[in-house]
Amino acid sequence: MLSTTLPGGRWPLGELTVGRFGYGAMQLAGPGVMGPPADRDGALAVLREVAELGITHIDTSAAYGPLVTNRLIREALHPYPGALHLVTKVGATRDPDGGWPPARRPEDVRRAVHDNLDSLGVEVLDVVNLRLGDARGPRPGSLAEPFETLVELQRQGLIRHLGVSNATAEQVLEAQAIAPIVCVQNRYNLAHRADDALIDRLAGEGIAYVPFFPLGGFAPLQSATLSAVAARLGTTPMSVALAWLLRRSPNILLIPGTSSAAHLRENVAGARLSLAGDDLAELDRIGR
Repeated sequence: MLSTTLPGGRWPLGELTVGRFGYGAMQLAGPGVMGPPADRDGALAVLREVAELGITHIDTSAAYGPLVTNRLIREALHPYPGALHLVTKVGATRDPDGGWPPARRPEDVRRAVHDNLDSLGVEVLDVVNLRLGDARGPRPGSLAEPFETLVELQRQGLIRHLGVSNATAEQVLEAQAIAPIVCVQNRYNLAHRADDALIDRLAGEGIAYVPFFPLGGFAPLQSATLSAVAARLGTTPMSVALAWLLRRSPNILLIPGTSSAAHLRENVAGARLSLAGDDLAELDRIGR
């Protein structure tokens, strides 16, 4: 492992500690997050670069592929370095059309946990997030039944820590009333700021917030302001978006995804970008 100092420092997930700059492995699967990658050797090379850079937080799911991404992680990195922590999620499956139908019945949750254990080649999962809502975002409703199933599996020693994903603030509170959580993974970026109050509350409680789609998602964030700031600083919009997230709150953990080792290195370098007060004030106006 290289002695690389990653941007952002570190944050605890329970008794685990991860760097705030992590890696999201979703893009390693084929088009639409289905099937094998077009460049299998390239996908393995990205994962080995993740380890070489000293990244200690990989976000994945048995639903990616399905099982494709987890198996790539296992092939590239198993046996895993002691400092590397794998965070996975359950609560959705895949259909033949590439959709993400919910899978939150107790038997679905148990099956997904065991699929993750088997495909990653581990006896215990570091963190499991319960994915809620749908592809359009969070939806109201109780998470008690699937979350209590995860708590049961945690008590059996199959899971170290729990989190929630694509959740409303009310669902986060409901989960916390059932069992401790170490992270919330929701959509959040410069233009999508609905979770501002939730981020601040979680920071005060020592709970990580993991934003996905830092540049807007599959439809990239189009912002003249963001482009102007990036051009002025001689960098890319993604670099500015990542650097802003690291400055936004100390409990924010980044998991930008890529299927290119070169792009991975660019993301790490870009997140080190220093944003001045005027830059931050200009960027903050995007989401207001």
